[in-house]
Amino acid sequence: FPKDSIIVSTTATIGEYALIKSDFLCNQQITCLTIKTDLKEQLLPKYLYYLSDRIGKWCKKNVNGGGSLLIVSTSKLNNFLIPIPSIEEQTRIVGILDTFTASIDNLKEQIVQRRKQYEYYRDQLLDLEGKEGVEMKKLGEVCEMERGVRVVKKDLQEEGVIPVYQNSLTPLGYYEKSNYPKNTTFVICAGAAGEVGYSKVDFWAADDCTCIVCPISISSRYVYYHLMVKQHLLKAQVRKASVPRLSKDVIAKQQVFIPSLQEQQRIVSILDTFEASIQNLEAQLSQREKQYEYYRNKLLTFE
Repeated sequence: FPKDSIIVSTTATIGEYALIKSDFLCNQQITCLTIKTDLKEQLLPKYLYYLSDRIGKWCKKNVNGGGSLLIVSTSKLNNFLIPIPSIEEQTRIVGILDTFTASIDNLKEQIVQRRKQYEYYRDQLLDLEGKEGVEMKKLGEVCEMERGVRVVKKDLQEEGVIPVYQNSLTPLGYYEKSNYPKNTTFVICAGAAGEVGYSKVDFWAADDCTCIVCPISISSRYVYYHLMVKQHLLKAQVRKASVPRLSKDVIAKQQVFIPSLQEQQRIVSILDTFEASIQNLEAQLSQREKQYEYYRNKLLTFE
């Protein structure tokens, strides 16, 4: 297929689309939209690309087949109507939307770079080997590993103040009371086993959630950052089964450097600043993406 064609997934990941900027090959799972030669002066590829959001949504709603084989009929797709304003209007619309997408891409790149900085400094700050007065201890030697308490899902609410963590960092629901205070680190031990969480609000830990209870000489947030560095080690020891599981003994055996509480707090302050910066960029990205979708829909509506 020639460059400047739009590819649309019409099986498997139905509705996904992209503008291809070079000549290419593709298989039968992809439908290619190539502007006809006699219409190239009337239709911009980039304009068609921005319209492809509608085409993708239409594909998702017009799926044929059952079971594992789902497909969108090409003959029906051929009859999909698109608005074609003047080439000058297409150029104006593309210019506006290109500005939005460039801004979005820039924010995404900033997030990638800030994450790399964060991970670099996190690893450097938490590598305290050879530092005077710093001991390495097994986490279970200095903190308590406590398993949460099961709750019945029917007793939970969809919205509330007290989140319930079970087998994911996404709350299972919300409960009327908590069993752990805010600023507590925990590890998911079934389902998304090995994921490390930290709650800034009081919460309920269910039975697939292991909470790490720290003495006053150890910052729970410091432990959280240490475990984030070791998360790949935790996940490597997850027992693969129909429900992946992680033993709390594996968590207890993780070794951490224990500097003074003052040094822990200094490290936490630096890493919290990085996290806040990343979250701020992510919030900007979310807002910009909403603006883009709003203006794309407005610009491409011609009734």
